[in-house]
Amino acid sequence: MATNINPNPRVPSLEKMEDKTKINVRYMVIAPFSSVHIYWDSKKSELVYEVEEPLLTEKEQESLSSIKQSMREILNINLFDEKNQDNLINYIEKTAKMVISQLSISLDEKVFQRIFYYLYRDFIGLNEIDPIMKDYFIEDIECNGIGEPIYIVHRMFRNLKTSVKFNSMESLAGFVEKLAQKTGRYISYASPILDGSLPDGSRVNATYTKDITTKGPTFTIRKFTKVPWTPIQLIEFRTVSPEILAYFWILLENKGNLMVCGGTASGKTTLLNALAFFIPPENRVVSIEDTRELNLPRENWLPSVVRTGVSNQEIGNVDMFSLLKGSFRQNPDYVIVGEVRGKEASVLFQGMASGHASISTLHADSVETLIQRLQTPPISLSPMLVNSLDAVAIMTHTIINKYETRRLREITEISNVNPDGSALTNTPIRWNPSDDQFYFMDKMIVFDKIAEKTGVPLGQLKQEFTLRTKLLYAMYQQGIKNYEDVQRTINEYYKNPQEVLGRFGIA
Repeated sequence: MATNINPNPRVPSLEKMEDKTKINVRYMVIAPFSSVHIYWDSKKSELVYEVEEPLLTEKEQESLSSIKQSMREILNINLFDEKNQDNLINYIEKTAKMVISQLSISLDEKVFQRIFYYLYRDFIGLNEIDPIMKDYFIEDIECNGIGEPIYIVHRMFRNLKTSVKFNSMESLAGFVEKLAQKTGRYISYASPILDGSLPDGSRVNATYTKDITTKGPTFTIRKFTKVPWTPIQLIEFRTVSPEILAYFWILLENKGNLMVCGGTASGKTTLLNALAFFIPPENRVVSIEDTRELNLPRENWLPSVVRTGVSNQEIGNVDMFSLLKGSFRQNPDYVIVGEVRGKEASVLFQGMASGHASISTLHADSVETLIQRLQTPPISLSPMLVNSLDAVAIMTHTIINKYETRRLREITEISNVNPDGSALTNTPIRWNPSDDQFYFMDKMIVFDKIAEKTGVPLGQLKQEFTLRTKLLYAMYQQGIKNYEDVQRTINEYYKNPQEVLGRFGIA
C-alpha cells in the first residue's frame, strides 16, 4: 500500500561539530522515501545539503508525467483544504490507481510506490522543496532565481547550499503561483510581490517577474515551530536567564507596555511568543499581524491578520491600522502587534496611553534607533506618546564559540522622553558578549512604576522577583520545558503560588 508514507518521522538527535570536514549525517524527512544527507564536499570545500529521493527510469518518468497530467484534470481542488493528511493521501492514491487503470499503464508495486511518492510530493506537498519543508531543523529556505541552488538555514549547521534548484521559468513561476494559492493571496505580473503565510504557519515572501528580480521568480520561506518555544527552552538555549523572565513575568502581570526590538532573524517573534506564557490566563488577548506568525498558548485569544485585496486596485484591503483601531472595541486586556511599521503605531501608543497594555515588535538595534524611528516618518509619533512605553527588549543575532545563536542583549526602561525627542532611560539587565553572561542592576524603574500604580511595596515586588526567578530556574533544572507543562505551572502559580513554590521546594 502507498499509504505507508510518513511525513513526520522521528526527529533525529544531532550534535554540533567544531570541525565541519567531519560532518556526515543522514536522516529521513519523508519516510521511507526521502532523506537528507549533510556532508563535507572536499572538491567544493563546503558543507552540502543533499536531498535524496527515489530514482526513476526514463520510462517511469514518462509514466509519472502522464499520470500527473490526467490527475490534474480530475482532482477535486476543494478536498485539498482537508486537514487530515491520511485522508488526502488515500484520495490521491485512489485517484492515481484509477488513472493508471484508465491509461492501461502496467506498474508493479515497488514502482508504484516510487511514483506515488512524487504524486504525494507535488499534489499535497510543495514540489521539489517538500523534503526541505518537512525537515524539522530548517529555519529558512531561500531561492534566488532560475538555475540557482536553493539555500537553507539549518538549526545545527546554519547556512547550507542544497542540491535542489528550479531550472526553468515555467516551473519556478508555477511554483510561486502555488505558494500564492496556498497562502490565499494574489500574485501576478501586475502585482508581482507576495507576502503571506502557509497553512503550517510558515511565512512566505516571493516575487514573480524578471522586472523586479533579474534572475526570475524568487521566494523565501521562514519556517516556524508548530509549538512555540517555551520560556524554559529559552533559558536552555541561553537566549535569556531566569531573572530576565521573572522581570517580564511581573511586568506583564501588571499590564506593562513592552516593545521587542532587533534585526532580522534576531528572535523577536520567538521571544514575544514565549513571553505570552506570562499573561494571566483570564486576560483577553487580541493580536494583529501582517502575516500569521504568533502561536499563543492560551484560549482567550483573538488572532487578526491583515488581508490583501483581490487585485492590484487594493479593493478589499484590510490593513493593520484598521484592525488595530477595531481591536480596542473588542475589550482586550492585552494587544499584541506582530510588527509596527507605519501609521498604526499612533493607534497603538494612544491605546497604551489610555490604559490598554501592549506588546509589539519593531526593527531597531538600539533604544536610540527605536525612539528615532517612532518619531520620524512614516510613524511620526509625539514624544509624549512614546512615554507610554515601559520597557524595550533588544534581541541580537550573534556568534558564540563559532556558532550562530540569539541573545537578549539588554532590557532598557523608558523613564521619560523629552519634547525634543531625547530620552532618560535605565538599563537594569545587560548581556556581556565577552563572557556570555547577563548582568543586573538593583534599580528597576518598572518596579517603581508598578509599586506606585498598585500600592504593592517595592520590597514585596523584589521578593516576588526573587521567588519567580527561583521557580523558573527550578523548572529548568527539572526539565519542565514542554508547552503544556510550562503553561500549567505558570497558571497554577497565579491561582496558588505557595502550593507551587512548595512543590518545587522553594521557601
